[in-house]
Amino acid sequence: MLSKLPAWVGIGAFLLAFAGGAINVVMILGPLAVPVSHLTGNSSNRAIDLARANISEAAHLFLLIAAFIGGSVLSGFIIRDSSLKLGRRYGFSLLVETLLIVCAWSLYEAAPAPAQLILSAACGLQNAMATTYSGAVVRTTHLTGIYTDLGILIGNRMAGIKPPKKKVKLFAALISGFLAGGLCAALAHPFWGRNALFLSASVTFSMALAYFVYRAVSKHAHRAELLAELAAETESEPR
Repeated sequence: MLSKLPAWVGIGAFLLAFAGGAINVVMILGPLAVPVSHLTGNSSNRAIDLARANISEAAHLFLLIAAFIGGSVLSGFIIRDSSLKLGRRYGFSLLVETLLIVCAWSLYEAAPAPAQLILSAACGLQNAMATTYSGAVVRTTHLTGIYTDLGILIGNRMAGIKPPKKKVKLFAALISGFLAGGLCAALAHPFWGRNALFLSASVTFSMALAYFVYRAVSKHAHRAELLAELAAETESEPR
């Protein structure tokens, strides 16, 4: 089994986690002060709201959940697989996420609640883009599962079981990316306000463009290879 993590996987994991971390911090620092990249804490808070008969607050959580799931559904429809592999329709999915972030940015001040729902959908879409790679569970919008898996690997290592290097490097890329995105957004928000969302939008848009270029170059190279093979076969045929 290949133990080295391909560069494109590590870079992609870091950048997507960066985008997710930045979105989450901007929303925490925003007018509603509610995270959108994960739903666990929000679910607990809304359970409290239900117990206290705060129906409107509880209803908003259900909308957040629906938006997150909706983004995941859209990703599943676009990419049609959950394992990470070059060649799938990641570019289009990233472009859709960019449009969602820009749409949320436009609504951020006038209608923060709809903007929050849109960003929740964007996070759901991103999180569902590639949920597994080489046996590892990949999450780019929250870290709970990553920290759990990392703890398991550390425990295994203490028990004398050598952890797969690819998983360790992948988890390191996801954790460092999410924290870096959150830090950059926290530093930018006092000066940029809602414009800090463009930290995430610029990342997803750049990744989309890079992937479209990669697909175009790959198709051109494949076509040239086929033509070369055809030409070689033609020359080898008896005349």
